[in-house]
Amino acid sequence: MTASDPRLLGPGLLPTPFTADEIRAATGVGTTIRIRVDRPDGSHALRVNRFRDTDAEGAVLERWDESAPHDIAKNRVTWAELQGHAAFDATTTRVSSESLAIELGTVTCLRYDTTDGVFWFSLAHPGMPVRYEAGGVRTTVIEITRD
Repeated sequence: MTASDPRLLGPGLLPTPFTADEIRAATGVGTTIRIRVDRPDGSHALRVNRFRDTDAEGAVLERWDESAPHDIAKNRVTWAELQGHAAFDATTTRVSSESLAIELGTVTCLRYDTTDGVFWFSLAHPGMPVRYEAGGVRTTVIEITRD
């Protein structure tokens, strides 16, 4: 990160939509995010991400599919790593603003069109994109709850 702009993680990268500190402040202990995954064949799955054991540096991220709630993947993540997931190449990415009507409501987003897909980050929900599309698959955040 540069001292002048904590959203700018390196040369040749666009500023991220959120800083690591903004993601930490928004996530907190026990934040649970439900995500619908729509597949090209018309089927869908429901995934869950939950943050536990949060501290100033990061959290334990638990992830599972609602059809297999006992098969939980866990790993430690840092807020800086999560911020880094939204650091896109400035030469191959186009950024625009867009309103998006999803289950969370109508949200104002920064839209990143990249070579890997399209990401929508809700300005009101620091963290993961509220929608992502690539290869005919669409993931959409449908609910965010906090313990």
